[in-house]
Amino acid sequence: MDFLTLSVFVEAAGAGSLAAAARRLRIAPMAATRHLAALERELGVRLMHRTTRSLALTNEGQTFLPHAQALLEEHDAALASMRQAASGASGLLRVTAPSSFGRKVLAPAAVAFMKANPDVRVDLLLTDSVVDIVSEGLDLAVRIAKLSDTSLIARRLAPNPRGLFASPEYLKARRPPSTLADLRNHECLAITGTTHWSFSGPDQTAPVKIGGRFTASTIEGVYQACIGGLGIALLSEWMAKEGLASGALAEVRITDAAPEMLAIWAIYPTRRMVPAKVRLFIDALSSALNSAA
Repeated sequence: MDFLTLSVFVEAAGAGSLAAAARRLRIAPMAATRHLAALERELGVRLMHRTTRSLALTNEGQTFLPHAQALLEEHDAALASMRQAASGASGLLRVTAPSSFGRKVLAPAAVAFMKANPDVRVDLLLTDSVVDIVSEGLDLAVRIAKLSDTSLIARRLAPNPRGLFASPEYLKARRPPSTLADLRNHECLAITGTTHWSFSGPDQTAPVKIGGRFTASTIEGVYQACIGGLGIALLSEWMAKEGLASGALAEVRITDAAPEMLAIWAIYPTRRMVPAKVRLFIDALSSALNSAA
């Protein structure tokens, strides 16, 4: 079946006659009759009772009508989406992301995206809490995780390598750890409530118990304590980049394992009819992340 055939059926059902449907669609009445007959042959059922003066849906026609309407609506939405993509994204794009990642990585990417798409407005919600994007009316969430099962749609944007880092001051005062076991003798700076760090060894992923005098509710707080010389922190490479470049941080290398790899994900509510502004922003963010790697 094609979309013109579906349109004849839907218009005829709404107008009460094939002649009226033909006028609305700007086709000949005989062509409208042929389209309806072809649809009935394809489905193997009679959709309408037709006389010279009246037209009424059969039971099968009443059952099929909402499905035909939904197909046409999706078709129209798809065309509108493609036209919008061709002319560039537009409208308000609402995005949530972790606070530090949002400030250091996402906000600069959003600025570049807005310059390339002047009809887009962006609202960033930066929080370290996991936000329900459906109930909050958000278009997109960017999350850094080993993603668990979710009813939402997830696209992997880039890897998120991590490492152990400390200030040169701290490493001069304490012998740097070289194995996972050595971490037990060090001040480990972590997010509040974190009791273990996960590492990948030759055979499996292993949690390692950590402890220290300082914790913080955000990774930004952990970072500041780390460059302040309070201990060793497990940080994403994008987080540690500035400190490494300035000499405020040094990498601590463990010989028997590496921090468990996470990834950066784009999370959005549905795969159907994804707006151009969302699709194009995800592509732009993925490109920016991978070009910077």
